[in-house]
Amino acid sequence: MFGDAASDSTLYRAIRGLGAGGGEALSASTVAVRERLWAGAERAEPLVVDIDSTPVEVHSENKQGAAPDDKGGYGFRPMVCSAAGGEPLWVKQRPGNAAANSISDHLEVLDAAVAVLPRADAAGRRGGGGGDLVRRPLVARADAAGRSTRIARGCRDRNVGYCVSARAAAGVRAAVGAASSDPDRRQDAERGAGRRRSRAQAADLTGTADLSGRPEGTRLVARREPLRPGAQRSLFDSDHRRYWGFCTDQSGEPARPDRLMRSHADAADAVRRLKGSGLARMPFTDWDANAAWAALCMIGLALVKEREPPRVLPTPLNSESENGAIPAEKRAVTSPSPTPTNNQGQGLDRLVIY
Repeated sequence: MFGDAASDSTLYRAIRGLGAGGGEALSASTVAVRERLWAGAERAEPLVVDIDSTPVEVHSENKQGAAPDDKGGYGFRPMVCSAAGGEPLWVKQRPGNAAANSISDHLEVLDAAVAVLPRADAAGRRGGGGGDLVRRPLVARADAAGRSTRIARGCRDRNVGYCVSARAAAGVRAAVGAASSDPDRRQDAERGAGRRRSRAQAADLTGTADLSGRPEGTRLVARREPLRPGAQRSLFDSDHRRYWGFCTDQSGEPARPDRLMRSHADAADAVRRLKGSGLARMPFTDWDANAAWAALCMIGLALVKEREPPRVLPTPLNSESENGAIPAEKRAVTSPSPTPTNNQGQGLDRLVIY
């Protein structure tokens, strides 16, 4: 657009010139490109998108929208929706004091992400289309911030499946405790390619917990696995295990939705890469300019993801041994682990394990 490298002043004028709504317009412009890039790609079903928010710290009080956050920092808290492979679909610019569990923001970001999907993937979901128009299943995943029943109902209204973390209510705790002593209720978790992991189990607790208020067909699935060195445990201390729980409307044996939800941890890696692509730097004082900057960072990373060669590294589900450690022969080719999120290692006291 500007040659090999635009000067700071040229870039400043160009981005400031986009004005209000410039970021949204840039993001929306990716539809036609994504339509062509995804046309010949082999993709697994269902199409899975992850929604997560992340703090972006700044060191200037002159930036519009910058505000203190609940973690003691100061800056912004954008909400990101990315495809399961790590390709960012939408970034919503938000002030630092925006709630991580905002229901309206989750649904707005989901709608915006669906709007930039190819027509075959968005069919039956844009503009409140009917379920008979859906051509490909779509599942949204979220951590504890997206556990509201209104978000689950919003997904159902949009013909979108969901996997969201469960609350650590007393009934859920009791259901997990009962399943831990009932071998008929649980099964070995999947490690990938249909293989089972005997030291980790998943169980369907749907009939033992109160799921009122959630859409019909909602299931409660829990997972347990051995404690790793240094992991925090806060419930069933004598059991030497950690527990996860989530609500979903996905079918199949418990191990299938468990594996699907477990992969939501990759969202942290997608956010980390997006921040490394420039989202961690909000260079402008103007709110609209920073929103456009976030959109440009998203587009740049999406193009990089599309041009990356196929990865042959083992997935997290395939690379772990029975005790959760990475085998020595695979350590040299395994990519660095993503930065741990605040929800990791907190056990069942919040049941927001993903």
